[in-house]
Amino acid sequence: MNANTTQITTAQRIKAIVGGSIGNLVEWYDWYAYAAFAIYFSNSFFPESDLNAQLMNTAGIFFVGFLMRPIGGWMFGSIADRIGRKKAMTLSVLLMSFGSLLIALTPTYDTIGILAPALLLIARLLQGLSVGGEYGVSATYLSEMATEDRRGFYSSFQYVTLIGGQLIALGIQLVLQKLILTETQLENWGWRIPFVIGAILSVIALYLRSNLHETEAFENKKDVNDKKKGTIKELLKHPQALLTVIGLTLGGTLAFYTYTTYMQKFLVNTVHLTKEQSTLISFVSLFIFACLQPVFGGLSDKIGRRPLLLGFGILGTLCTVPLLTALSHTTSMWTAFFLIMAALIIVSGYTSINAIVKAELFPSEVRALGVGLPYALTVAIFGGSAEYIALWLKKFGAEHYFYWYITACILFSLLVYVRMKDTKENSTLDKD
Repeated sequence: MNANTTQITTAQRIKAIVGGSIGNLVEWYDWYAYAAFAIYFSNSFFPESDLNAQLMNTAGIFFVGFLMRPIGGWMFGSIADRIGRKKAMTLSVLLMSFGSLLIALTPTYDTIGILAPALLLIARLLQGLSVGGEYGVSATYLSEMATEDRRGFYSSFQYVTLIGGQLIALGIQLVLQKLILTETQLENWGWRIPFVIGAILSVIALYLRSNLHETEAFENKKDVNDKKKGTIKELLKHPQALLTVIGLTLGGTLAFYTYTTYMQKFLVNTVHLTKEQSTLISFVSLFIFACLQPVFGGLSDKIGRRPLLLGFGILGTLCTVPLLTALSHTTSMWTAFFLIMAALIIVSGYTSINAIVKAELFPSEVRALGVGLPYALTVAIFGGSAEYIALWLKKFGAEHYFYWYITACILFSLLVYVRMKDTKENSTLDKD
């Protein structure tokens, strides 16, 4: 490890981890508020009477937002590798703030007609651009700021805050549902509140990020030729790392979005629990899931990254169909909770360490781009389409095929885990 690393004090390192994580939390809150409140605002933008059709249209725009993520991964990854991690993270949270404010202020379909879903689409495109850049840059930043023996632990906070963003969105939803507004008020105008809150939180995150400390890994490579920093040409010199990121992400991201973003709709639309029950189950299970991330991340610092990935791959392949089948037939809130929790424990083998694994694959001059772009492409195709495919198959009475689709994708990732080296023992971060 470079001797210059000692220039960063422990206090500065903790401030950087907290500051980077809080910004990440706000970004993902803004992103997930859309998913959490879709069950309330879908009829404001898509006036069809059928709930499944409204949710499919809303999920379609959710997916289109994902299509912007590869562009965001390329754009912000390149900025981070060329001019700094800190500046890229500041710009991404500013863009997210604007997208949230646009959703909050957009009139309904009854007021402005087709312009309403059009403006919703534009807002999601902006948010997709922002969050697409956020992952790669924040994963790189947290990995580079961590000490060598705690990289898994520190980088796991990316998913703590990613899940935390979803928790805040669900928590606000619970408060609005149970303490402040009626269901009618939520459907008429109350769904705008979380997007206003998101815009305000983004401004706070913008301030925090503007005061962050830049990483030593970036500073130490300032003298490297700019033509080698953050370019696709330079990135393509690492084909094995690129393919590894795609392969290890494919099954993990599909499982993650199924058990988090889509699960609330699944509980309402398939299990037939109430909206309030599904929100409560989602909130409690996600809170425990968030708490598990540092535990699994710290474990990877002791035993390596690969055993955790193999555990996720094997258990995910064997258990996905039984878990989702049982969940679709239950009528008990408690049974639903424990089944979802079992799935989330399995998925933790991927979520807790995927950021550090990707960061350990690339040299610092293309690290943010290498982590962000192939990840964003894979998430756009498989994560972003998850709930739309699930709802489409449900429409045709073949929802169980979705369970097998998830299983096949996890199996593909398992084959990658079996063949890859443990990045803890072969980390490019050690060369910074």
